[in-house]
Amino acid sequence: MKSIFSLSWLRSIKPNKQRKFRTNAPLHIKGEFLNAHLSKELRAKENVRSLRVRKGDKVKVLRGQFKSQSGVVEKVSVSKSKLYITGVALTKRDGSKSLYPIDPSNVMILELFKEDKKRLKNLKKSD
Repeated sequence: MKSIFSLSWLRSIKPNKQRKFRTNAPLHIKGEFLNAHLSKELRAKENVRSLRVRKGDKVKVLRGQFKSQSGVVEKVSVSKSKLYITGVALTKRDGSKSLYPIDPSNVMILELFKEDKKRLKNLKKSD
């Protein structure tokens, strides 16, 4: 069954419509949910407040049980709207480590991934 989606849900103040909007959104809209704040130094340098988190960015966790831990983004799940960061892992009963999903709103970008030329070019264009 195809999931139904409407942009009119975004204007609604009902929490169930907001959840429905985020859950049923297509991937090009879910990508917009992956923005995170920049550190004060980066904000002054790039003249933007937030950017989409990308694999390779160095981030710091601001909320939750892994608060104040820093690491590099290892994986970004657009469909789940979650980040997986090196060093932020749960230890399973068998001793193996499992990456813990973190919401992008709970992290702050400390360093940008410098290999992404297209992203850096777009930042320079906005100046």
